[in-house]
Amino acid sequence: MKKRCVGIFFFLLCSSLAFAQKYEANWASLNKRGIPAWFNDAKFGIFIHWGVYAVPSYAVVGPGGYSEWYWYNLRGTKEGSHDKVQAFHDKNFGVGVPYEKLESQFTASLFDPQQWANVFRRSGAKYVVLTSKHHEGYCLWDNKQANESWGHSWNAVTGTPKRDLLGDLTTAVRKEGLRMGFYYSLYEWFNPLWLKDKPRYVKEVMTPQFKDLVTRYKPSVIFSDGEWEMSDTAWNSPSLLAWLYNESPVKDEVAVDDRWGSNTRGKNNGATYLTSEYGSGMQPGVIWEESQGIGQSYGYNRMETADDYKKSSDLILMLVDIVSRGGNLLLDIGPTADGRIPVIMQQKLLDIGKWLELNGEGVYDTKPWKESRQWSAGKRPEVKDEAFMSGYSISNLVKKSKDHANVELFFTAKPGALYCFLPAYQPLLTIRNYTPAKGAVVSILGSSKAIKWQQKGKDCVVDLSMLHPGDVPDGMLVVKVKG
Repeated sequence: MKKRCVGIFFFLLCSSLAFAQKYEANWASLNKRGIPAWFNDAKFGIFIHWGVYAVPSYAVVGPGGYSEWYWYNLRGTKEGSHDKVQAFHDKNFGVGVPYEKLESQFTASLFDPQQWANVFRRSGAKYVVLTSKHHEGYCLWDNKQANESWGHSWNAVTGTPKRDLLGDLTTAVRKEGLRMGFYYSLYEWFNPLWLKDKPRYVKEVMTPQFKDLVTRYKPSVIFSDGEWEMSDTAWNSPSLLAWLYNESPVKDEVAVDDRWGSNTRGKNNGATYLTSEYGSGMQPGVIWEESQGIGQSYGYNRMETADDYKKSSDLILMLVDIVSRGGNLLLDIGPTADGRIPVIMQQKLLDIGKWLELNGEGVYDTKPWKESRQWSAGKRPEVKDEAFMSGYSISNLVKKSKDHANVELFFTAKPGALYCFLPAYQPLLTIRNYTPAKGAVVSILGSSKAIKWQQKGKDCVVDLSMLHPGDVPDGMLVVKVKG
């Protein structure tokens, strides 16, 4: 009996060591995995910030005025915003009313996942990323770790909506032929266990909760966030990613961002794509994604006006600029507490989709050309690669200015084809230092009008002077050189 027990113990010990070595080896090989090709080919995704913060839907308008940070600001933990948020809260919800009580007004009573998904498809987006859980800790699916760690109901199924919001939208999005992904916050501002014992929180809440989300809903994208409080090892991220890439049901398909510890963001390690947030993005050579709201906030902010929302033409310009440099655009919408996408947001998504319907050939599945953009004569403004709140505006860079050069063209490429995006009409389009193949055919996407070109020295000159209203579609023109 004693020998049998020793044998069993030895077997379990060896199994445990083998398991540990396996995951250690997998972590060492994470950087070799790469990112599934579908992700960078997709180019355009929809971000959705939806949670209890949709009830107050309030933030001071301006850079960084994120309404999803309402609770954090209410607690006075973010300098400069507390007083206004507190005054708003006291007036609209009552003095001393805790944030958690607002959950009773997060009804999602008008939520129609099929209608949402239909708008997303018609926008031309290829994937969707929903906040499964933001820093407030509230889950949009039925998760026991949320309820147990908070000591009360803190998810949409056992809470007020009485509905699997995440699951219903996932089903609808996939039915429209799009890929579904989830944003997931590693930490929770005021979770009692997080505040008391961070290692236990990682082990007993974050890790099993993350695995529950992945195993049950099988996302194509994981947008991790809230990583800045601890290092990747403290979060146990290496083992978690090893599980995701080697054992999970989405190990071959899932694309994952770079936010897994205070030491991981912005690191081009091959296992994750880089994230840029209201930034200038990155240059070709890495896989990256820029995220922005249609307005200045990710969650719905009732304080924003029509002037705070980007024009549809500027959203298309932003998409083209990002794609020309090899990136993806993750454009955010913020639904209301009762489950509606504001009509102004829907309209802008549909405007993008209308343009992509004609010009998507030059966007999807493309690669950066030898030049991402062409400048006019003059001194070029300095543009730094800054991934957070850079103040970068491509809309300003395409405007003619006496002070600096402006962007005249953007480029993307496919085998045998060059696509030239014109921010403004040019009667004679000059593509500098470019010689098409002999017999190349030039056309305008969405138009059957014959286009002439000729070689002038080192430059290719395309004649657009014969175009008349009605010859070409509305919006930014895309000239295709085939051959």
